[in-house]
Amino acid sequence: MQFLHFQGSESTSSSSSSQKPGLRLILLGPTGGGRTSLADTLLGKSGTTAPMCPLTESTKRRTVMDGRDLTVIDTPDLLGASLGSNIRAREALRSLQLAGPGPHAFLLVLRAPGSGKIPDQDANQAIQAVLELFGEEVMGYIIPVLTHADRLSQKNTVDHLLKVDTGTLRRAVSLCGQKPALVDNRPNLPSEAQSVMQRNLVGRVMEVKELRGHFIHELQRREDRIREELLADMASALATKLGHL
Repeated sequence: MQFLHFQGSESTSSSSSSQKPGLRLILLGPTGGGRTSLADTLLGKSGTTAPMCPLTESTKRRTVMDGRDLTVIDTPDLLGASLGSNIRAREALRSLQLAGPGPHAFLLVLRAPGSGKIPDQDANQAIQAVLELFGEEVMGYIIPVLTHADRLSQKNTVDHLLKVDTGTLRRAVSLCGQKPALVDNRPNLPSEAQSVMQRNLVGRVMEVKELRGHFIHELQRREDRIREELLADMASALATKLGHL
């Protein structure tokens, strides 16, 4: 048996060699939150490029940062209804396969409250959608990332956003146990600011990795048990055969 055996969806990896243990992360979030823009900023100019058209399937992109291989899985609209249940389920599993043996963190990308004229995105609803896709154990691996910080006034720090929140953001934070990161994901972000943001987010992912290791889906655990049982049966059959030689 092979878990999540899909073809394609992986872009060419960076030619640079890494010296430190790699990091793998999956970007999730409702449409309009800035998943792909954040991936672009995280990967920088040295990373593999994003597709020009909107994503319809999970895509793997890589770079090397400070001697560490960084794998970023960008996803389509897994948390919305635009793809349909079957495609959402398939692409959720595809993202795990591309991040094999498992992601160290899920970055839940949302527009910062008050950063646009359209209604704010519901962080609690997004958390619940992630839970439905990946199971309860995913909660310890979610890092909320609030984008479009450049559209906010300087007083709108993460602490201020949580203080004035009507409930959905604070509820999401209490569920995943991680304070949100507030980022400026503009395409023309100055290189120095981009580097600071990259290292801050990578540092957050490292903290999750050191605490929990990588995420393993319930289906992966089930497949491992089936594989072990099959191996035991095959070993027993082979031993019986050898005993008759």
